[in-house]
Amino acid sequence: MSSTVSKVALVTGAARGIGLATAKRFLAEGWRAGLLDIDAAGLEAAVAAIGKPEQTLALPCDIAEPQQVAAAFAALTARFGRLDALVNNAGTAVFKPLLETSHEEWQRVLAVNLTGPFLATQQAAPLMADAGGGAVVNITSISGLRASTLRVAYGTSKAGLAHLTKQQAAELAGLGIRVNAVAPGPVETAMARAVHSPEIRADYRDAIPLGRYGLEEELAESIFFLCSDRASYITGQVLAVDGGFDAAGIGLATLRGERRNL
Repeated sequence: MSSTVSKVALVTGAARGIGLATAKRFLAEGWRAGLLDIDAAGLEAAVAAIGKPEQTLALPCDIAEPQQVAAAFAALTARFGRLDALVNNAGTAVFKPLLETSHEEWQRVLAVNLTGPFLATQQAAPLMADAGGGAVVNITSISGLRASTLRVAYGTSKAGLAHLTKQQAAELAGLGIRVNAVAPGPVETAMARAVHSPEIRADYRDAIPLGRYGLEEELAESIFFLCSDRASYITGQVLAVDGGFDAAGIGLATLRGERRNL
């Protein structure tokens, strides 16, 4: 078995969306993959649909619960014996005004989006060190880089995760572990299709230089790159995969309108 085939990735929030697309990207390169999600039924269905029982492991787990996280890593170790990449993708959101967001909602969003990656990376680092090193990719959000309404808990948690990425990168480099983050902009996921009205979608398209939502597979490609040997000198970075959304200010829609009228 080659070194590439023997590698193992763990992807959290892998029952659907960006997480599932990322797990599939690793599998396509011959990696083995642990898929972790709080949705046990959805996770089992996703793993069954992949159809690679020897290369996959379903890990039902609440990423915010330390005991469950420890048990999931123990199961991964028992099955595969090593870990080379961790993708901290699991997340949750509450879309409410600041003054209407409850303490419980605030606590849960931070527990999943910030404490979860903290717990998972603590479990992952010794396994990676035993294998000679590895890579962690935290999935932040464009909402952690620029503020918008209705995202006080979500945006704050993702901004914290961006800094946690740098802390982890600084401390884990000595173990041969690189830590980076990907900050997605609007992506064509089932959740986005459910919560983004046509008006919101139009607003996003107007504000994004590339003029469209990203695809789950495009995010997976960026995540896989940062976990691969091709990114061997990259650590402590936050890569916005957002069609230029973070780079652009006001006036884009007006400029496009002027061009159409020429």
